[in-house]
Order: sequence, then C-alpha cells, then structure tokens
Amino acid sequence: MRILIVDDERPARDKLRRMLTSEPGITAIEEARDGVEALERLPAFAPDLLLLDIQMPEITGLDVAASLPTPAPLVVFVTAYDEYAIRAFDANAIDYLLKPYDQPRLQRALHRVRDRLAQQRPASEAPLPAVTQLLVPERSGTRIVKVDQIQWIETADNYVILHTADGEPLMRQTLAGLLEKLGPRFIRCHRRAAIQLSWISSIANLDKGDGEIILHNGARVPLSRQFRAEIETRLASN
Repeated sequence: MRILIVDDERPARDKLRRMLTSEPGITAIEEARDGVEALERLPAFAPDLLLLDIQMPEITGLDVAASLPTPAPLVVFVTAYDEYAIRAFDANAIDYLLKPYDQPRLQRALHRVRDRLAQQRPASEAPLPAVTQLLVPERSGTRIVKVDQIQWIETADNYVILHTADGEPLMRQTLAGLLEKLGPRFIRCHRRAAIQLSWISSIANLDKGDGEIILHNGARVPLSRQFRAEIETRLASN
C-alpha cells in the first residue's frame, strides 16, 4: 500500500509516519505540506491512500477530496475537529480519525482501507495465496520450514528469527515483507515481533498497558500496548 500523508503541521506528519512504519503491507510513504502540494504529487506517486488533514491553508482537505482524479485514491480524513465528520463521509471517505488518535484506531482505519482495496483489485491482481513453507538458506544447504510450525517471528538487524519447535533459523527478510507472504494467520504484536494466532494460549498484563503473550508451549513473547487491541479483536473473532 502506498500512502500520502497530507498535513500542514510537521509534528502531525511525523507522528503518522512513525505509526505507519510499524504496520504491515505499506510499501511507500510520502508527505505533502498542503492541498496544493498533495494534488501536484498525485500523478507521480500514485498513492493508494491519502491520510488527509481537513483544516489546511489555501485548499482544505475537503477541497482536495473533491478535486481527486479518476481513479481516485482512497481517503481517510484526519482532524482535531469532530464537527467535520458528516461532511467527511459525504466526501466518500473510508474513515475519519479524530486527533489525538492512537495506534489501534489507526489500525482499524487501515483494515477498512485494505478491505476496500481488495474489493477494487482486479482478479489478475489478486494477492497470491499465503505460503505454506519457507526455504531458508543455510551453510549446509536449505532448510524447509513449515509455516504452521512457526510460533513467532522476531527481527534481528536485516534478518528475522523464525521461532519453531525444531530451532530458530535466521532468514534474510524484513518482518513486514514476510508477514505479507504469510497471510492473516500471523499478526504483529510488537514493533520487532509477530505471532501466529493459533499458538497463543493467554495474555499476561504488564505495566503501562504492555503485556506478554504466553504460547501453548510456555514461551513468552513481548506484547506492546499499541498492538493489543487488534490482537484481542482477532482472537475474539476466531
């Protein structure tokens, strides 16, 4: 997913970029300082989604939404003023983020965007089925790792560690890229870790909303509060 952040306030753009970097499936992020710059960037960048502030100088976010070319990127409005909510949805926005928002609220908006993009995607561009095994090069050869045996995944510099019952092989891959291949059975639980949902036994509480995920084999995996709501929602729906 390609995302263009449009906001005239630098701190607001920086916050959104930081929050987006921990989300899977985002391939490119660019920024625009106002509505004019946003419309100028559209042809070359071709975003899938605009995270669009409403109150901006010269051209408002609502004006930008009304000026989008066809086919238009999806729009999620971002603003500090809830009185714009009705007008935002009248402008066919996918969602509406009211400042100050948090990571779970952003994740819910991105989930809606992904659903809409999946509906729009032609059959020829449909995502490939999730892989069932990974080929991990090692000095002695190539290890075949069955995906259903991966309990959780941890980042290590330019590698990921695949935690399985048979070992912890290293794979040269980004966590976000690997999660896109593995499909919805895995979910990020920390900026440096992801978990296979079927391996979760329980969640233990720690300070300040953080926690630990306890696996069926007794292993413990870190859980950041920013990912907790999405994990609990997914567990409740399974």
